[in-house]
Amino acid sequence: MTKITRGTTNVFADLGYADAAERQTKTRLALAVNELLKARKLKQREIATLLGVPQPKVSALKNYRLDQFSIERLMEFLTALNQDVEIMIRPRANSSETGHISVLATR
Repeated sequence: MTKITRGTTNVFADLGYADAAERQTKTRLALAVNELLKARKLKQREIATLLGVPQPKVSALKNYRLDQFSIERLMEFLTALNQDVEIMIRPRANSSETGHISVLATR
């Protein structure tokens, strides 16, 4: 019989990364950035100018190699793409658990 282990909502935590929350946040922000860029059908050179980064960083972003981007920088990319970014801080419903970070994109 095969044993099935149910994962969490964070694949990076399931894989054992110590910085799982940061990786998940970066990935979700990058996904939003990349979807906006795809919709604009821009060339990498144009994206580099728009975001104020060298072209190799555009390639890294498009390929989700996010180690060279901070969460703050990814949020700056979103604002450069005419998006509003809101950060909401609220008490955790279950105070015995640590809080979490989530990224929600609306269309």
